[in-house]
Amino acid sequence: MKILLIVTNVSMYASGVLPTGLWLSELTHIYHAAKEKNWDITIASPKGGRVPLDPESLKPLVLDKLSKSYLENPAFMKQLDNTKGLKEVQGQTFDCVYLAGGHATMYDFPDDTTLQAIIKDQYENQKMVAAICHGVGAY
Repeated sequence: MKILLIVTNVSMYASGVLPTGLWLSELTHIYHAAKEKNWDITIASPKGGRVPLDPESLKPLVLDKLSKSYLENPAFMKQLDNTKGLKEVQGQTFDCVYLAGGHATMYDFPDDTTLQAIIKDQYENQKMVAAICHGVGAY
């Protein structure tokens, strides 16, 4: 099985005052489940490159044990610093496309035509598309 995990590149709310980004647990849990099943995992973002983490998702009351273990894993964090761009993965075949959340997705997911094309292709080929929380903003 091949899974494409799509995450945000946005690091600040539109006001430019408050930081935001990926809600870490909304990526780590599916990543962990896919890894346990030995799935082929690709992490991509609209622009590629670095994925900022929402600082709210890293606070002690919401940072669960699993997500903390990935936050402390240099190899995993390197993947989040070097994601593929959506244009790099467009046209590839995936069994599932998963859209991770975080408030930042509301800035780069809704109007991204490459992301829309990936979702459309998945749907038209009767392949799975899933989203969590604010990841649904891509639809």
